[in-house]
Amino acid sequence: MRIALVILLGIHGLIHLFGFLKAYGLAEFEALSQPISKPVGLVWFSVFLLFVLSIVLYLNSSEYWLMSGIIAVVMSQILIVMFWSDAKFGTIANILIIVPLVVGFANYRFNQRIAAECQILLQQATDVTEHPISKKDISSLPSCVQKWLERSGTLGKPMAKSVYLEQDLQLKLKPEQNDWLKGTAEQYFTTNPPAFHWSISTSMNPFLPIVGRDKFENGNGAMLIKLLALIPVANAKDNANIDQATLQRYLAEIVWFPSAAISSYISWEEIENNSARATMTYNGTTGSGLFHFNEEGDFAMFECLRYKDASDKNPSKWTVKAVKIEELSGIRIPVECEATWDMNGEDWKWLKLKIKNLVYDKPTGV
Repeated sequence: MRIALVILLGIHGLIHLFGFLKAYGLAEFEALSQPISKPVGLVWFSVFLLFVLSIVLYLNSSEYWLMSGIIAVVMSQILIVMFWSDAKFGTIANILIIVPLVVGFANYRFNQRIAAECQILLQQATDVTEHPISKKDISSLPSCVQKWLERSGTLGKPMAKSVYLEQDLQLKLKPEQNDWLKGTAEQYFTTNPPAFHWSISTSMNPFLPIVGRDKFENGNGAMLIKLLALIPVANAKDNANIDQATLQRYLAEIVWFPSAAISSYISWEEIENNSARATMTYNGTTGSGLFHFNEEGDFAMFECLRYKDASDKNPSKWTVKAVKIEELSGIRIPVECEATWDMNGEDWKWLKLKIKNLVYDKPTGV
């Protein structure tokens, strides 16, 4: 789609260049039989330059291509109306260009919304403690959790105030889906208060991009998915199932910032030598899950009963497994994970993710 749009902008822009050349007697263009004055010829040339500028900005992923593209299309259509008998079919090209412009503008607005929400989330974060976490701080935790915190490199460092992640994703939207969709995501966490904001960009095919956002704030969850950044596919909020599901997701994902394990809103119970149950309660919402660790003390798996949809009557088993452990920003974390739902006794692996980048306490606004 990207190449097709560049070609369309280029060809449509060149046609406007011919209008300028005809006005100044530099070339003949049989498709334009009506005479063109030199002042109007300059307008044709201006539109050509605007389309060229739009191409350059678009290829450089600059949002300003939307502005130049809109101005170009409007001026182009004015010229088409002025020379309707010769140029009326140019309206089709303008309509084809308007579609990605509308989608691009919707995506721009969605990204602006995401940026504003993340800014608010980070501004609300406060420090829990500035002193480095010591063995005394974790002494009351189950032995396997203590071993995990030591193994991860958490001791000797203060609790993370915020976390920023970039992820590469492969996901399936339905159990019967065969091919994996590829996507990218960004995620912010805060530990005091506990909150996260996750935004994703993927596509069902080159012509149907999908954007989405999950968040957990003040003990409440919300999920928003839009096709073409315009059409809401899902918009769940103010729902007890979503609140608990997003809280459990936050709980599972502390494996990327293990220092949160000592937070006052999380309690631990040892189940076996290498397993412990964590229960998280915040602002009236409660959820729990089992953490499993390997013999070395690395995180291995998280499992819980979790609501998949807002309308679910009963929760389903949800499992997150570590595929690969590495050190990022000084902490050992699972950099590759897989998530699975139990669908009536059959495992549906719906998500595979890789952590591309991780930053603790990223400055606000950066």
